[in-house]
Order: sequence, then structure tokens, then C-alpha cells
Amino acid sequence: MFVLLIVLISIIAVLLTLVNLLQSGRGGGLAGIAAGGATTQILGSRQAPDFLEKATWVLGSSFIVLCILTTFTLGPAEQGDSVIQQQPQFPAAQQPAAPPVIPAPDEASGNEDGSNEDNQ
Repeated sequence: MFVLLIVLISIIAVLLTLVNLLQSGRGGGLAGIAAGGATTQILGSRQAPDFLEKATWVLGSSFIVLCILTTFTLGPAEQGDSVIQQQPQFPAAQQPAAPPVIPAPDEASGNEDGSNEDNQ
């Protein structure tokens, strides 16, 4: 059921994108470009924008409804815990680790590596 709803949502998203691009806005949109203005010849000069506007509303509302319904199709095994609802898993009495001690170079011998070899 979940996969079917995802496929339907994907198809509706593609159709909604195409219908939005076909609408003529301030810049003319793709409605005048598509088939040389065939949408206005087929549907009439005023019927094309009305049809495209109604299609946009129907596709948009069905997209939102299907997205909401998709959340209800998940079973308890498929649902994960919310990150906000998860409790931190840190022990209460954990002490911070001490920084590592780096020995200072041995200045008495003059060697920087700390060895006691004589320089010859």
C-alpha cells in the first residue's frame, strides 16, 4: 500500500509540474509555446486557463491528501523513533578522560629526542 501511494504521489507531482508550466502567467508561460498555442485553439481562449487552474487545484489537493495518508500506512515496525523523542544514552557518572601526558625534551643532555646518547 505504501509503495502504491508513493507511486501515485510521484505521478501527481509530475502532472502538477506540467500543468503549472502550461499556465500562462505574467511572462506568458509555456502555454503559448506548446504546440503553437494549440491549447487555446482546442479549448478556446478562456477555457484553457480555467481548465488548467482547476487541474492545478485538484492535483495539488490530492498531492497533499496522499502525502498525509502515506504517514498512516506505515506499520509500527516500519516507523522509527523520532530523534526528539529518543533519550540520551550517556551514563550519569562518566568522568572526562585526562589529556595524555607528553614528556618534555631532556635539556640536560642537549638531545631533543630525550635519549642520553653522547654527541660525537
